[in-house]
Formats: sequence, C-alpha cells, structure tokens
Amino acid sequence: MLLRKQLEFVFERSTIHQSAGRDVDLELKAREILYAVGAARLAGLVRVEWNPRLKTAAGRADSREKLISLNPRLSDYGEIEIDRTLRHELAHLVAQFRGGRRRILPHGLEWRSACLDLGIGDEVRCHNLPFPISVHAPRFFYKCPNCAREFPRVRRIKRAVACLTCCRAHNGGEFDARFRLKRVG
Repeated sequence: MLLRKQLEFVFERSTIHQSAGRDVDLELKAREILYAVGAARLAGLVRVEWNPRLKTAAGRADSREKLISLNPRLSDYGEIEIDRTLRHELAHLVAQFRGGRRRILPHGLEWRSACLDLGIGDEVRCHNLPFPISVHAPRFFYKCPNCAREFPRVRRIKRAVACLTCCRAHNGGEFDARFRLKRVG
C-alpha cells in the first residue's frame, strides 16, 4: 500500500511534456499560416518537431532545413504559448525566405516585418518562460587590432570575424580584414 501511494504521488507531481519527434498537426498549422502570408513554396517544405535537447530556448528555426524545433516544456504553458513560439520561429523562416541568399540579422527588420505579417507584431527577441538558464564561462578571448575592444567567447571563432564597430566607422559596415579579431592568450 505504501509503494502504491508513493507511485501515485510521483505521477501527480510530474509534468507531462510533449514527446520528442515530428508533430504532423503543428506542421499542418504552420503550412496554413504560411499559405495565408503568401509563402506557399516555403509551406510545402516546412517541418515541425519537438526536440528534448532544447533546454533554455523555447524554439529554434533552421532555415536551411526548413525545420522548426520546439522545446517540449512549452506544452506546460498551453496552446497560446505553443502558437506564439511557432509563429516566432516561422517568422525566422519567412524572413530568410524573403531575404533570399543574402544574410539577414536573426531579429532584424526582416524578422520584425515577418512577425507583423504572422500576427505577432509585438513579439520580442527572447521569451520570458522560466526555463533553466545555462551560463558558460568564456574560454577564448579575442581583441580588435584597431580599437582594442575585447571579445570573450565560449567557443573558438572558426571563420573570419571583424569588429563591427570599426567596420561601421571605417568601411561602411562591410567586412574589412584590417579589423579582423585576433586571439589573445
């Protein structure tokens, strides 16, 4: 009898998260939303999945794969939050789709325009859900050779990255190898 009560107690207190994997219902919803904003070609390619590896993010959009990954913990906050996060991530796909091959800022003007079209004009960059926050100490330090500003990073920089402030001030915002970040230490 004691074991049964303990089991009941455990099941009552546990939260039921959405299972991992593809969600056909949310894919259909995403397709309807995309058709409504005139992105029929994108609508035919989009996929939606629940990804338990997402810990701190509510969702993620991969524009190359046309894939939206959602945090299973979203199911604890109801359909409204799932819909808002789905639209937020769809806005990333729509913005990149409209931008073509050129690189756009993740939460820039194109994304804001897509948010307006998707009915979430007041959307903010980050969610305010109480997901755990992971903080990692920076292990790599870089410095601009021009302004000497330091850039601490958790991961090593693998491609050519320049100081944006210096590029804006001296080269119209375009990449300039003179301001390429140098590793320190």
